[in-house]
This record gives sequence, structure tokens and C-alpha cells, in this order.
Amino acid sequence: MGDFIVYPAIDLRGGRVVRLAQGDPDRETSYGSDPALVARRWAQAGAIWLHCVNLDGAFGERGQENQRALSGILSTSLALQFGGGMRDLASVSQALDAGVTRVVIGTAFVENPSFVLEALQTYGPDRIAVGIDARDGIAQVRGWREAAMITAEDLAQRWADMGGKWLIFTDISRDGMGSGVNVDATQSLADATGLEVIASGGVRTLADVQRVRDAGLSGVITGRALYEGHIKLEDALALA
Repeated sequence: MGDFIVYPAIDLRGGRVVRLAQGDPDRETSYGSDPALVARRWAQAGAIWLHCVNLDGAFGERGQENQRALSGILSTSLALQFGGGMRDLASVSQALDAGVTRVVIGTAFVENPSFVLEALQTYGPDRIAVGIDARDGIAQVRGWREAAMITAEDLAQRWADMGGKWLIFTDISRDGMGSGVNVDATQSLADATGLEVIASGGVRTLADVQRVRDAGLSGVITGRALYEGHIKLEDALALA
């Protein structure tokens, strides 16, 4: 495992910075209308990486406002991990050519694994990550609205067998809820596959960040806890 990385999160919906409780678009909290300003705030706090999700893309919507917001975020010095609606090689190529450091593919890994393999072979394992979002151990797709009928562990093993390296695992039941990270399930995926696994969903306190780091995982994504002041990014980065 390399360095442990704390990823502040920016979720984009209609060009705004939002968080959804358990991925539900009807349970949205808005945290700002200027994503680039938020990104600069995290950069000034010392962040090196940023995790950004195009929620409109994840829900199968066009999300033109989010594309404009992405351009502003990319004007910062941050390395960007970006996902949401990446379902063909053209969208992956567009994001990487625009300056995204690492693309995260979710639904397409379940529905079109041959495309993901092509992206992996074209751009290499450090630039293509898979995002597995699970509820009760079962992977969910299309903005978390459909069950994929495959377990998170089986999906993660498929990614490892393809030669993948990076995996973002989200426990949907905890995402946006501040109920604590599901460290056990996340660590189990890392141990079973040997992948570099980044934990997501449920961070509320510095103790959550500490638990993820102590479990030997590669990183943690935090959003609501930062926006609502439960964690100062500087303190989380100090743990890393």
C-alpha cells in the first residue's frame, strides 16, 4: 500500500455542490453554487486530491452545468478523481483529456465489462478505477437505484482478475448519514482481492478517518462531515 490519502468530496448536481442521503435525490442538501470556490477551499486546506461525482451523469441525465463546473474545478492544483455516468470509452477519454487524473467507472463495470477492460488497457491501472456501491453486500447501479444481482466481493474480484488496481467502495446505507464507515466490509474487500481500496460513506469524525487508516486501506472519501464542520480537513490530512 502507498500513502494513505484523504479525499474531500464534491458531488455535483445541476452545477451545485450537494450531498444526498443514501444516494436519494429527494434527500439533497446543497452546500454551495460555486464548485470551483469549494475546490480552492480544500486546496488551501492542504488537500492534494479531490473526489468529484457527476450525480446527473450517474442518474443518466445530461448534466451540462456539471461539465462547466468540472472545468472550474480542473483549474485548481488538485489531482482529480472523477466519476458519474462514465459508460463508454468516449466519456472516459473526454474526462482524462480535460485533465482528470483518475476516472471512476461504476454501472458500466457491471453492464459492459469489456469496455472497462479496454479503458484499463488503454490508459493503465493508475488512471482507471472502479466504484462499487453496495447495500447489504449487493452491488447497486444507475445512481444506486437498481440492484446488480452480484455481490460486492465478486465484483471486486472480477476487477482484480482484470488487472485493476484502484477500487472505491461505498456502503450506501451509510453514505451521507454520518453513521460511521463500514471499515470491516471495506477491509474485507481489500484483503480478499489485494486491490488499493478507498473507503467511502459514513465518515463523521476524525476517529472514522483514523479507523480507515489503521485498517491499512488506501484512502477515505469524506463530504458531509467537512461541509457541516464535524471534521476540519487540516486535521484529517494530518492523520494521513
